[in-house]
Amino acid sequence: MTGSQPDTRPDVPLRMELTFEVPGAPEQVWQAIATGEGISSWFLPTDVEEGEGGAIVTHMGPDASSPGTVTGWDPPRRFAYEEPEWAALVGHEGAPVTPLATEFLVEARSGGTCVVRVVSSAFGTGADWEQEFFSGMEKAWAPWFDVLRLYVASFPGQRATRLGAAADVAGSGDEVNAAMRRALGVTEAGQPVETGTLTARVERIADMMVLLSLTAPLPGYLALYAYDKGDGVAAAQVAGYLFSEEAEEHVAREERAWKAWLEALRVPTTTG
Repeated sequence: MTGSQPDTRPDVPLRMELTFEVPGAPEQVWQAIATGEGISSWFLPTDVEEGEGGAIVTHMGPDASSPGTVTGWDPPRRFAYEEPEWAALVGHEGAPVTPLATEFLVEARSGGTCVVRVVSSAFGTGADWEQEFFSGMEKAWAPWFDVLRLYVASFPGQRATRLGAAADVAGSGDEVNAAMRRALGVTEAGQPVETGTLTARVERIADMMVLLSLTAPLPGYLALYAYDKGDGVAAAQVAGYLFSEEAEEHVAREERAWKAWLEALRVPTTTG
């Protein structure tokens, strides 16, 4: 007599839902969330083949990307896509889960704003890592919608030149985020920040992100964040979005400096 096998049917619902308000007309919000140029100007570098059935690829780093297919295209109201390989992003390639389906819904409101609802869902087997993925995704996504608000309010329809720097830093994600805030002298939203040639204003301080709007040396915004990688190490990141004809030259010069800044971060040690 053989023993019973574990149930691996993907019939356990997984879901994340966020609702937020964005300044601007529906057409401006649509450009920001449903085009590669728009998404890449406030979130991760993304390629979008516009129209239902088109390809979408989100680039999360040199060795990590998530390909998918556009499944809904109704400008400027509904944009949807599916990513079949989401489990592989967290080390569970081949897991019996359904594709990750994401849907953006845009609704105009009076006063020149839009309400955007984003829903991501899939079916899994009830494994702990599945729920951890969705919980982590909700926590990680929420601060980026403040970046979206800045983009639509200040640079609608424009294409950002992206500045990116990353380094592994000893400590937890929370500890490294705190170290970044200390290094910048950031204590509260609304305060001015000046460090070297950087002149900025603090837009948001979240658990996983500090968001600065830049006025010098170039206009744009800068997001600094860190997350746990495990084994007492956090991945620290700087993501800048610059809007100027001089941006490419600036990025080529400054990315190395930001990487060195991240590598110099230190988390205070405690003694017993």
